Amino acid sequence: MIGLLEKAAAERPGQVAVVTPEATLTYGDLLDGARRVAGALAERGIERFAVLEPDAGWVLGLLAGAAAVGSEPCQYQPDLDAAQFAEQAAALGHTVVVTRRTDLPDGFTVLRPDELSAPFAGTPAPGAPQPVMIRTTGTTGLPKAARHDWTVLSRRAGAARPHPEQRWLLAYGPQQFAGIQVLLHVLSVHATLVAPFPRQPRDGLAALLTQDVTCVSATPTYWRFLLAEARSAGAVLPRLAQITLGGEASSPDLLAELHDAFPDARISQVYASTEFGSIASVRDGLPGLAASSLWSPEHPEGQLRVEDGELLVRAGTGMLGYAGDAAESPREIDGWVATGDLVEVVDGRVLFRGRSSEVINVGGVKVHPLPIEERVAAVPGVQVARVHGRANPMVGAVVAVEVALTAEARADESAVKSAIRSACADLPRAWQPRSIKVVDEAVLAAATKGGKTVRATSPE
Repeated sequence: MIGLLEKAAAERPGQVAVVTPEATLTYGDLLDGARRVAGALAERGIERFAVLEPDAGWVLGLLAGAAAVGSEPCQYQPDLDAAQFAEQAAALGHTVVVTRRTDLPDGFTVLRPDELSAPFAGTPAPGAPQPVMIRTTGTTGLPKAARHDWTVLSRRAGAARPHPEQRWLLAYGPQQFAGIQVLLHVLSVHATLVAPFPRQPRDGLAALLTQDVTCVSATPTYWRFLLAEARSAGAVLPRLAQITLGGEASSPDLLAELHDAFPDARISQVYASTEFGSIASVRDGLPGLAASSLWSPEHPEGQLRVEDGELLVRAGTGMLGYAGDAAESPREIDGWVATGDLVEVVDGRVLFRGRSSEVINVGGVKVHPLPIEERVAAVPGVQVARVHGRANPMVGAVVAVEVALTAEARADESAVKSAIRSACADLPRAWQPRSIKVVDEAVLAAATKGGKTVRATSPE
């Protein structure tokens, strides 16, 4: 992290590095701020700390400064409720918090980011650890935290060629693994980061329309909402050079919609996670991954394999380990680690069917919500869809559908519901939706976490 910033600042000190609602900073500005942070951390003897900060300019300085002196930062969602933060910070043993918030309970040593300022003339020792803790999205349960090293995370980024003309939208939170990947890529190619806050799809759309953005990395859920916002506003979308999707499976209809909306853009799909890092990517416009990327005797360098419908990744890939209880570590099978992603190999493609935690148990039948959701989202008039389980006293759970509709489709909701039932009519009985509810986009937006749709079974 600090090495990438030092290189960018040495080669292009006046290049704009980050644009936020608060400030526009050059690479020279960023490096100067990071060095002041490093000096203050060293002076105060701070070896690890929590970060509650929405502004990407401050975040970059804190992360790079910490890397310079081997201090371990851990970002939390910046608008996290104070009581929830206290609970989660206690679980990870964080007592020092860098934040501009004033609502935290007693018991923390609170420092403002602008208070971390002291001279620093040192450089990281070659091979010295540069730890960083990255919390999982945690769509269910209490988020965990994975320990990583910046020198490993930035290994691939360090070989990238400069592209100072690129302007990347920060659609992920910088506390997420995917957001970290965007930060590293921007630094490595000496590009500009456009970082609105809040980081909702409407804010991303505004940035696309006003900030000359050329590249966007976001979840499929984020893209669905952004495109829906654009349609509602009648916005004329700009040209993009690069679209990257990750965090969730990308459906065929979304890939086609993105191609139509941004015909000049290269569309990449990345398979990565907080625990395992970035594992595989495709640029062929097809959903899923190529089956040829899986491990086999003919492809012994493959990092992925499928066993009993679950995707496994080679052990030793990605994180150093979870923070805290080692019992939380992923299940390992003969040198391979279970990812929790359920897949099916069909016609040479590895197609994602959802997470093991999302499976709906309908009277003993295991139902995967994602394939149903893909069918529903492809129905004309549906802007955004969510398929999830709803508790049922008779069969344990049933399949429930929530959809937001276009203005035209709202005029005849019954026709859309009928079309949804028809789209799912050939599925096994247990897989067919028992309820279809038309909701506002805000309801579906509330059913997301970390930019991903939450599909876990809800109470009756």
